[in-house]
Amino acid sequence: MSEEILINVTPRETRLALIENGLLQEIFLERRSRSGHVGDIYLGKVVRVMPGMEAAFVDIGLERAAFLHNTDILPIDADGMEVRSETPVDIQRQLREGQFIVVQVAKDPIGTKGARLTTHLTLPSRHLVYLPRNSHIGISQRLEDEAERARLEQLLHKCLEEDARQDQGGFIIRTAAEGASSDELKEDVRFLHKLWAAVERRIEKSEEVRVLYRDLPLYLRAVRDLITPQIEKIRLDTQEAFDEVELFMRDFIPDCQTRVELYQGERPIFDVYGIDDEIEKALGRQVKLKSGGDLIIDQTEAMTTIDVNTGAYLGSKNHAETVLKTNLEAATAIARQLRIRNLGGIIILDFIDMIDPEHQRQVLRTLNKALEKDHARTMVTSISELGLVEMTRKRTRESLGQILCCPCPVCSGRGRVKTSETICYEIFREIVRVARAYENDELLVMASQGVVDRLLDEESSTLADLEVLTGKTIRFEVEPMYTQEQYDVVLF
Repeated sequence: MSEEILINVTPRETRLALIENGLLQEIFLERRSRSGHVGDIYLGKVVRVMPGMEAAFVDIGLERAAFLHNTDILPIDADGMEVRSETPVDIQRQLREGQFIVVQVAKDPIGTKGARLTTHLTLPSRHLVYLPRNSHIGISQRLEDEAERARLEQLLHKCLEEDARQDQGGFIIRTAAEGASSDELKEDVRFLHKLWAAVERRIEKSEEVRVLYRDLPLYLRAVRDLITPQIEKIRLDTQEAFDEVELFMRDFIPDCQTRVELYQGERPIFDVYGIDDEIEKALGRQVKLKSGGDLIIDQTEAMTTIDVNTGAYLGSKNHAETVLKTNLEAATAIARQLRIRNLGGIIILDFIDMIDPEHQRQVLRTLNKALEKDHARTMVTSISELGLVEMTRKRTRESLGQILCCPCPVCSGRGRVKTSETICYEIFREIVRVARAYENDELLVMASQGVVDRLLDEESSTLADLEVLTGKTIRFEVEPMYTQEQYDVVLF
């Protein structure tokens, strides 16, 4: 299985695509006007404490106040270390309005919701995650080789014993640490201690809301977090970004330095690999399956629903085998679409009904296997009595659709517009209201071409009756700039 990372950098936007066997699997976007904040550390100011919600709103300098729940607050002792209590502490004893507090962004602002915060601070490097206020030593669950887990834990403990600051902070060994040497872990430990020392100095000198630590730009985060032995090439299309990535690789991942390439082709790098076409498809509701079936994906505020249809596929065997084949293909496609679209929260999957329990188990196994590649944490339930699969996917940033799109100004995000017939009836009711309120003899109706055409054609007899009822002459005018739902009834 070959994987590549393609990085397109422009002054206003950075786009990153993760390719697996020639197919787009994930897309990351970062715009200068609205770059992500996950991982950034702030000195924030509590603006409102809400005992009923056991939460507080904190000003960290963003457009909307950020949300801090009581479960995400860990008290700090005299030595600056987190204190975990068996019994929950009331929010009013933890925070007060006007108080300054050091927080980290756990989730970006999404829709109308502000950022989600935590006081449990973490600083990532290539192989480790540093917990400056915690003494915990852990290891990623994605590292499954027990011998390698034991080797890495032993190496880390040895590094910490040799470090002068061994009593300060804890560490989590990342999945990327697989195969790392003692020197590499030592370098990460030194780097993270220096980084935290710099953050502490900023905390001591700060007396107002400000950012204390900002994570790396997208193309450097990708190298730090996404590169694995399966990544064969990292291709960038600008010299400046290439130089930065090459320097980062030389300092932190020298073994992989030869994998970085500067793309200098005439065509844009995303065009060569068809990424823009894939992004366009990912903004649509329908996803075609090779078998002829399809997925219908609808994202709402509360959840995302995915419906599986057989479409034109009839199969060569019996109906049960046809359904199984479509559902198995859909399970793999769903896992890919969740990553490409970055859909998070509650997700409801409506597979085609399967009577055979073994077929149901096969589909669930295929879905879980496909989700193993996902960097976001997922949880899948068994098929319910209604034939639905409920799952969750951790959401830390906006979905692809939320980043690239906004609600339609014509339908206000409904996805539908009223028919011309419906608008005609609304106009009739408005004519009656205006006629009763004013004494003038004529009314002017301004509407779109389609609505005016219907008024003068199919609805002409109703209009004649309305003129008799109101005793007024009704005139019409086409407004080319009006959408189908826009109209005005005015005095003439």
